[in-house]
Amino acid sequence: MPKNKPSSAAGAPLHYLVSAPEPHTHLFHVTLRVAEPQIRQEVSLPVWIPGSYLVREFSRHLQCLSATQDGKPCPVRQLDKQRWQIGCLPGAPLELRYQVYAHDDSVRTAWLDAARGFFNPTSLCLQVSGQTHVPHLIEVLSPDKSWRLATGLTPRNTGKRGFGSYLAPDYDTLADSPFEMGNFWSADFDVCGIPHRFVIASPPPAFDGERLLADTRRICEAAMRFWHGDKPGKSVPFERYVFLLRTVDEGYGGLEHLNSTALIAGRKHLPRPGETPGDDYTTLLGLISHEYFHAWNVKRLRPAELVPYNYSRENYTDLLWFFEGFTSYYDDLLLLRAGCIDAAGYLRLLNKAVDSVQASPGRFIHSLAQSSFEAWTKYYRQDANTPNITVSYYTKGALLGLCLDLTLRQEGRTTLDAVMRTLYQRCYARQKPLRGLSEADVAAVLQELGGRSFARELRDWVHGTAELPLEKLLRRAGVRIVQTPAPLARQWGLRCKEGASISVLGVARGGVAEAAGMAAGDEWLGIELEEADVAKGSHAAWRVGNLADVQAYLPPGRKPQERSCTALVARDRMLLRLPLTLPAAPEQQWKLEPGAGARKKSAERQKVWPWA
Repeated sequence: MPKNKPSSAAGAPLHYLVSAPEPHTHLFHVTLRVAEPQIRQEVSLPVWIPGSYLVREFSRHLQCLSATQDGKPCPVRQLDKQRWQIGCLPGAPLELRYQVYAHDDSVRTAWLDAARGFFNPTSLCLQVSGQTHVPHLIEVLSPDKSWRLATGLTPRNTGKRGFGSYLAPDYDTLADSPFEMGNFWSADFDVCGIPHRFVIASPPPAFDGERLLADTRRICEAAMRFWHGDKPGKSVPFERYVFLLRTVDEGYGGLEHLNSTALIAGRKHLPRPGETPGDDYTTLLGLISHEYFHAWNVKRLRPAELVPYNYSRENYTDLLWFFEGFTSYYDDLLLLRAGCIDAAGYLRLLNKAVDSVQASPGRFIHSLAQSSFEAWTKYYRQDANTPNITVSYYTKGALLGLCLDLTLRQEGRTTLDAVMRTLYQRCYARQKPLRGLSEADVAAVLQELGGRSFARELRDWVHGTAELPLEKLLRRAGVRIVQTPAPLARQWGLRCKEGASISVLGVARGGVAEAAGMAAGDEWLGIELEEADVAKGSHAAWRVGNLADVQAYLPPGRKPQERSCTALVARDRMLLRLPLTLPAAPEQQWKLEPGAGARKKSAERQKVWPWA
């Protein structure tokens, strides 16, 4: 078979052939055969990928689009940034050829070099108007005899190394199936009778693969039992699952798919043989847990606004607090239930979430519903001012899930676990045709299982900006809350990088740094003391490299409200003298510890200690 021709034996209405004859050029070559084209057939490329709520304009990487029918060229007319019209007629197959530049080493688009290839079909595979519901066959050729291929898509005719053809029942399924290619590490394992595969691209020479697989299996079992009980069996919504992990020097993130996930993490996150894993490994397990939970919550149980997906524009929903936030609540909780961390370790993770939200002034002006709806313009387009104008629907959404779970458990009628399972059954498994989930569905199930209306909680906690009742609910659950001084950066309203000087990355609304006139991009070089301090024998000015230096160089014995100095700041090569008055009293943050609830007997503890 010629390398640039789709197999004539494919027999599928749409057939993509993907090759990479020169991987070092970072160009995927794609041939698309449309068996039965329409007159003036229209094709398009998505502008976003589900799960990552940002218009990314994938078409900017597409080049050299041409078309032929019966061996004769067809005119190609571009209609807008993502759509093309082909001057063809019905009655004969249409063949399109194009190339896609792939040099984005993330989980969202495509990558190709001499060592590795990766792509999401949303970056490579044109949609054929009017035929998105028919079977799509994708055939991938091997760029190198040592490479292998891994994907969650159903194989149709593949070799031992995975290259060959894969069949998707429709475009949505194709779009939701990333491909990993290269000389990767791979291992297989079963979870409740379902085959799973773990693939790692570019791993370090030594890591503890057995531990990673054992912990991943425990997490997957905990998730399956969460959704389907002790005997998941045929109720599991996929027949196989694939983890595709790309390890890098520095990086972290993931993107969920129907029966797979694309992950990226630092090599330091992997466990090492003979060593006790630390927080980095727990972070990786949390990512694995989060993306796996998404196989149910957002890939099957979906926002009504995303049924069906519209790949041509933003798909707005104000429910990301549910789909991302509640998934973030359960990702760490499942680590505990799977035995990957203990109760104290879980509370440390919860503590980080609390600290993150409490350090975001944006929570006072931006509700979770607004944050969800504006993800396209705010969460995914972050800058120095982002913490001042929005709140993370991931992190605060997780705390909302905690508050609802504690409330439901303390009232004694149900749990958030039961609410999630009921919504999954009602708004996915038994919903024909699929319409998706709305906030009204959430409210109805909360009332049905909880025995009362939760309209006030949804109004205040989801659509309002008041503080969540975390302290009251946690104390009732037997968690000790100890007040400790917050880090200096938070006390002074700064996000900064410390070193030879202090690089200001962001300034919090209402903080002392903002009052002094500091701005993102400033370089804080030193401080000048007040005349009264110099008169006592202190040196007049000091170079600083971190916030502790500022504290150290201020003379002792002052009243708190008199702790002031002049900050010496460089901005656009200009030196500025900014008057800085430090907080009268240090801002406090929480330290969460297991309390009396953790020491109760198991049956009693389950009522007040939901993470038991």
